Amino acid sequence: MIQSGDVISYLEMCREEGVNLQRGMNFRLQGKFSVILMNLRKDAPYADRIEDGGRVLIYEGHDIPRRNTNEHPKMVDQPVTNPSGSQTQNGLFYQAAVRYKSSQSQPELVRVYEKIHSGIWVYNGLFKLVDGWQEDSGARKVFKFELEAVDDIEHVTTEQKEIDHTRLIPASVKLEVWNRDKGQCVICGSKDNLHFDHIIPYSKGGSSLVAENIQLLCARHNLAKRNRIE
Repeated sequence: MIQSGDVISYLEMCREEGVNLQRGMNFRLQGKFSVILMNLRKDAPYADRIEDGGRVLIYEGHDIPRRNTNEHPKMVDQPVTNPSGSQTQNGLFYQAAVRYKSSQSQPELVRVYEKIHSGIWVYNGLFKLVDGWQEDSGARKVFKFELEAVDDIEHVTTEQKEIDHTRLIPASVKLEVWNRDKGQCVICGSKDNLHFDHIIPYSKGGSSLVAENIQLLCARHNLAKRNRIE
């Protein structure tokens, strides 16, 4: 089962979720988890960010498809409904946040993947959607969604046991480590089944914020290290 910090290809990510992921926001895929794809690189199309040492994500909603307007999508308010009147992904996530804030439902659980290189993604773990709002961005309005890392087991069911309590590693650190370790396990050189590993575990005071405490390990050596720690 995929764990927070695992490095996977786009196709592996699609296989993990059981669908061909064609958009960044995916509300309740197959009636289960919601999924978002985030991008913190300089060329990212949306202004996503990380706060509180990786515990909180601020995710920007998505623009109207170019085919739906004669204007540039970045000049148009991010839509809450489609031309047919159905809710966009922005609308679905926003309504879920409203229901939670008004105590009408439990928080929406969201699996988060982050793009670190062309075709290469990292699973950032399970988050809960706790807020949503619109704000001005230049001459238009955009959606913002706040997600918190799930570390309270009471919020998840028995089948949602993949929670990993490590804190999110900033994109800049991931990229530095990926380039430093040449996209391969530092022990055996494998380029398959990679994982961003805390050299000193977060639970023992290790930092997620510096590349010196992060390394790439393959699944075999990551498991061997975990067994030694335990």
